[in-house]
Amino acid sequence: MSKFIDRVVLHVRAGKGGHGCASVHREKFKPLGGPDGGNGGHGGDVILEVDPNVHTLLDFHFHPHAKAGNGKPGEGGHRDGKRGAELVLKVPDGTMVLDNDGAVLVDLVGAGNRFIVARGGRGGLGNAALASKARKAPGFALLGSDGEELELVLELKSVADVGLVGFPSAGKSSLVSVLSAAKPKIADYPFTTLVPNLGVVASGDTTFTVADVPGLIPGASEGRGLGLDFLRHLERCAVLAHVVDCATLEPGRDPVSDVDALEAELASYTPALSADAGLGDLAERPRVVILNKIDVPDAAELAEMVTPEFTERGWPVFEISAVSRAGLRTLTFALADLVRRYREEHPKAAPKRPVIRPIAVDEAGFSVVADPTEPGGFLVRGPRPERWVRQTQFDNDEAVGYLADRLARLGVEDELVRLGAEPGAPVTIGEVTFEWEPQISAGIDMVPTGRGTDIRLEQSDRVSAAERKHASRVRRGLVAEDREDREDRQ
Repeated sequence: MSKFIDRVVLHVRAGKGGHGCASVHREKFKPLGGPDGGNGGHGGDVILEVDPNVHTLLDFHFHPHAKAGNGKPGEGGHRDGKRGAELVLKVPDGTMVLDNDGAVLVDLVGAGNRFIVARGGRGGLGNAALASKARKAPGFALLGSDGEELELVLELKSVADVGLVGFPSAGKSSLVSVLSAAKPKIADYPFTTLVPNLGVVASGDTTFTVADVPGLIPGASEGRGLGLDFLRHLERCAVLAHVVDCATLEPGRDPVSDVDALEAELASYTPALSADAGLGDLAERPRVVILNKIDVPDAAELAEMVTPEFTERGWPVFEISAVSRAGLRTLTFALADLVRRYREEHPKAAPKRPVIRPIAVDEAGFSVVADPTEPGGFLVRGPRPERWVRQTQFDNDEAVGYLADRLARLGVEDELVRLGAEPGAPVTIGEVTFEWEPQISAGIDMVPTGRGTDIRLEQSDRVSAAERKHASRVRRGLVAEDREDREDRQ
């Protein structure tokens, strides 16, 4: 028998983007073939999709790690890399996706509904795509970026029209078995049902679903018994039906006290889906009281005594017997009428259309703030500059010069000047820290040099940090003075 799993922790990782290719076309009698490096393929996305044939999160319980395919690198001859294969994970209808902080990312309801939980990394541009009027044959390409990696929590909330609530052994499973074709486990001891059971009921032209929630006890909203594990399965139910055992022999128990105790638990429970389909909280859902086991003579008398008290509360009351099936026909038609009335008052929302929001004209796309850990340093934050840094080959001077041009055109240089940055100030973008050189003419047409080089990076006369450190070690006698240093000093 398969396990019912309704809450899992899922680790997802989207695919990495492929690196771009730096290639020059070489062919006999074609000395000026030009750059022909292709772009890297984008990494694959990780997608959650609702599948009506999936009813549990069991697969994710045994396989909690999911990874999409990586993009392929570009090749010469203008051949772009292949895009990484996307990974589509099938989830049951009613799955809610939360992040590590408990914030709801999406509520997946409805067959075919999809959500991209992790986006694949971008593929790097090849040197053919980087060619320009000033840089006709780039000797570098951009690296592919990593895909998103995160940890999610998946919670399954049963999608049912009617939720059956009651103490253990009240007859909820028996009622589901006679109203529908479902075959839940039925026995004569408490907590027989350990997982919610769903049944489909047809009444005239109306078809609705009934959820048998495992038995609740006082303190369920605080985690006692199976409370918090299964109270969330009532959040989507349009109608709550109290199934009361009128033949119980336990001391201190009667139909009215049972319903009052469960009503207190429902009022104390705060649903996570406060705006789920406009249902409101559990305390405001329509109620139905089902007095079960009237086939027992004493139970029938007790049901007749307590019916007026529930009627005064405005709740419909039905006396039934799941064993003899007495009163089931009237109950079925009443539940169908309540469900039909709810559907008329809450029509299904139209599918959401994608909303495209253009970037504002004055949106800089980055911010520069003082570095709290480095005196005189600055932090540059923003998705674009951070992505550009990750895509740069720092062992290639031409690639570094291209990065400087992009940052200057974005306005990072001007912002550093406005904030009073001094030459040599440490500037951190993402995970890379470099010394700011304001005298480098970034953002203007460069003078072409050899492939993989940039003459602007050799124009600075200021002593670098590495050189200053070496000179300090020489002065302290930790290392011997180089011959070139002595010649320069002379």
